[in-house]
Amino acid sequence: MTDSGFAHLVSLACHDLRTPLATVNGFAKTLTRTGTLAERESHFVDLIQAAADQMTALLDLLGLAVRIQSDRYEPALTEADTLELASSEDEHVATEGNGEVVETDAAAIHSSLESLARAAAAHGGVPLVTWRVNGRTLELSPVAEDAGAVLTGESPRDLGALVARLVVEHFGGSLAVAGETLRVQL
Repeated sequence: MTDSGFAHLVSLACHDLRTPLATVNGFAKTLTRTGTLAERESHFVDLIQAAADQMTALLDLLGLAVRIQSDRYEPALTEADTLELASSEDEHVATEGNGEVVETDAAAIHSSLESLARAAAAHGGVPLVTWRVNGRTLELSPVAEDAGAVLTGESPRDLGALVARLVVEHFGGSLAVAGETLRVQL
C-alpha cells in the first residue's frame, strides 16, 4: 500500500468511527438529561461521556496528522499572541514571559503546545511544567529524559506530542530538547 493509500485509509477510518461514537455520545447525553439515574449509574454515564470525548479528541488528532502528511491541511490563519497560545487551563501547566503576535492556525498551535506540556508532565512524572515565552521562542521545563524522548518523537508513545511536532514543523517551526528544556521556535 502506498503512503497516500494508507493516508486515505486512516482518513476514512477516522470518518467512519465518528458515526458509532456519535451514537455513544448521544445516548450518554440522553441518559444524563433524563435525570432519573441513581448516583452510581450517573457516574458510569459520566465516565462513558468522558471516554467518548477523549476518543473524539484522538480522532481529531489522527485526522489532522493525516491531512498534514498528505498535503491536504488548509488551515485558516489568524493573528495570535504566542503567550496566549502557550497558556493553559491545565493545573499542571504554567506560562510566563512576553509573547509576540504571529499569523498561524491558533487552535492547532494552542492544542499542540498544550499537548507537549501535558506529555512533558505525564511522561516526566512532574507535577508542574512551565512555558517561558520570549516572542516566538517558547521553552518548556522541566523536561525529564524520558519525557524528552517522547516530545522529540524518539519514543513515539504520545499521539498528541507526535501530532504537535507535525503542526509546529508544518508552520516552519522547530522543536528540540536540550538538557531539561524543550525549545519550540514558532
